[in-house]
Amino acid sequence: MALGTRAPLDPPDPLDLFGDGFVRDPYPWLDRLRAQAPVTYHPDTGLWLVSRYDEVRRALLDPALFRPDNALRAVTPLPVAALRILARAGFTLPPALANNGTPSHPGLRRVVARFFNAERVAAAVPVIQRVAEDLLGTVRSELDATGRCELFGSFAQVLPCRVLMELLGIRGVTPATLIRWSDASLELFWGRPTPDRQRELAVLVGEFHQWLTDTVRGDAAPPASFVGALASHRSPDGEPLDVGTAVAACFFVFIAGQSTTGQLIATVLRRALTEPDLWQHVPGRTGLAEAWVEEVLRREPPVTTWRRVTVRSAELGGVRIPEGAQLLLMLMGSGSDPKVFPHPERMRPYRTNVRHHLAFGVGRHRCPGASLARTEAAVALRVAAGRLSGVRLEEGGTEPPMLGLLSFRAPLGVAVSR
Repeated sequence: MALGTRAPLDPPDPLDLFGDGFVRDPYPWLDRLRAQAPVTYHPDTGLWLVSRYDEVRRALLDPALFRPDNALRAVTPLPVAALRILARAGFTLPPALANNGTPSHPGLRRVVARFFNAERVAAAVPVIQRVAEDLLGTVRSELDATGRCELFGSFAQVLPCRVLMELLGIRGVTPATLIRWSDASLELFWGRPTPDRQRELAVLVGEFHQWLTDTVRGDAAPPASFVGALASHRSPDGEPLDVGTAVAACFFVFIAGQSTTGQLIATVLRRALTEPDLWQHVPGRTGLAEAWVEEVLRREPPVTTWRRVTVRSAELGGVRIPEGAQLLLMLMGSGSDPKVFPHPERMRPYRTNVRHHLAFGVGRHRCPGASLARTEAAVALRVAAGRLSGVRLEEGGTEPPMLGLLSFRAPLGVAVSR
């Protein structure tokens, strides 16, 4: 097999993974990639795009060959000025969770998974409902006063942040600050910001990292808290977990546990409001909210891609790729593979195989917070549809901006009116 793509991609226009056209409607491109070049080199980014379900799943299930070492590297190289800002803040991201292919990963993952297991998620439902009701009380007041309200910044974004802070015992920071730090981290490492913007983002990311470091080093965290559990963890050689690795684990969990879930909730709400009658049926139909969340995860996941690097030359999808190749596993493309999900463009909340989607990954690096994210999104939809019955997406305006990072996509607005 020759090194390179299986077939040229048609049409010949260059695929801009950050372009507005692709961000707003990636499906035509994803369909063409799967059909014509399911494993293909993308010269603009230096990434090998993997878009078909079988190949994405295979790469995720073989971390020995397709390692996660590059998962958290900046997509856009950081300029010296930004690197200096991060260095002054002591910023490092040693292997911890998503970027960890070493023997330390299983133990660290078990520490994290304990805080997101089925028992804890079930116990968290009253917390999620309480926070949702509280936030929607303010939203409802705005709707009653003005006839409209915005559900992204006032509800979808804030709900998972407040829940995570309660569940993990996060203190000493406001939800608004944690959201701002998390958003800056996503943009800096997965976006295409200008050098000036990279410097601005580096300041925020440095603040975030410094706060995490102070929190981990401090002695105020109770032993049963998330930070306390990391502090007492031992590596495979019996040594206590070093501060840098504990901070890296917190960095990933604090972002994934609230930013990506907020993106999921925003997408779930917006898509539900476009489906005839779905909004009105969600509060009273058992299981509909959960089924809808699952179908949104399949078709329009907030985490659209993830990266891997090959340890040695390997064959994937009939294509020989070289050692050290940087892979972009297109999770969104795999969820629309018609060989796995018939008529993928149709939203069918009760697909029998919908749980086969790869939105949370699969294998040893599968997202440990998947159950919490699913539950938060379902509760958010059910409570919002109940408290805001009769609303509809605001008409007459422009489409909301979209978060269009390499690995994250979601609407940045869900404006509704009566």
